[in-house]
Amino acid sequence: MAILLALVSMCSTLVGGFMAVRIGDRKHAVLGLAAGVMLGVVPFDLLPEALEQSPHEVAGIPVALLAGAIGFLTMHIIERAVAIHTGHEDEFGPHTHGFESVGQLAAGGLILHSTLDGVGIGVSFQAGSGVGMAVAIAVICHDFADGFNTFTISTLYGNARRRALLLLALDALAPVVGAVIGTLIHVPPEATGLYLGYFAGFLLYLATADILPEAHTGHPSRLTLFCTVAGTAFMFGIAVLAHQG
Repeated sequence: MAILLALVSMCSTLVGGFMAVRIGDRKHAVLGLAAGVMLGVVPFDLLPEALEQSPHEVAGIPVALLAGAIGFLTMHIIERAVAIHTGHEDEFGPHTHGFESVGQLAAGGLILHSTLDGVGIGVSFQAGSGVGMAVAIAVICHDFADGFNTFTISTLYGNARRRALLLLALDALAPVVGAVIGTLIHVPPEATGLYLGYFAGFLLYLATADILPEAHTGHPSRLTLFCTVAGTAFMFGIAVLAHQG
């Protein structure tokens, strides 16, 4: 099931990349919805399961929450290291000749993100089908934005369309590879809880520092805000149904 859902995530990445050529400004409502879904899965599914799987504490603080903070900071450090933020590409201006490697490096970071997304799907299903489904939904939404950004960033920095499409294809395959890894490697419950906490911080950073700023850049619309709230409410409903089941 994890690998099947990773294939859906692969399709979501491709759709995001191909839509980057066509939808232009209409992407903001979709990105707002994706961010809402990602925000919802953190408190309603990932963190409760992480706390249940890893109940131990350090200095009175649950280790799962510490793992979440580390996941958030890890993503922040990685994005600072590649010197580009996907929500602020326009700040670098239109003169991008000779900066193709910057676009390739940024796209490589997104491919790494997608691989970790796939690992998250595989490991989450080891914690339970309900958690796995919730994580998969969040990843599918996130990978739409990843596909969109992989194509737009690589072309923004002067890479040819063919190279941008190759990077998009690699980004699409990445969650499938990650899901295979996450499925084949057995993770003990304690370690599963730590990873889920880490992945919660990972998703929280992507939603708040990447996707939401991009969704509202130049378009602080009520529709985008509504879609974000609706995505969060949707994941709350999914969590309620899963707990009742």
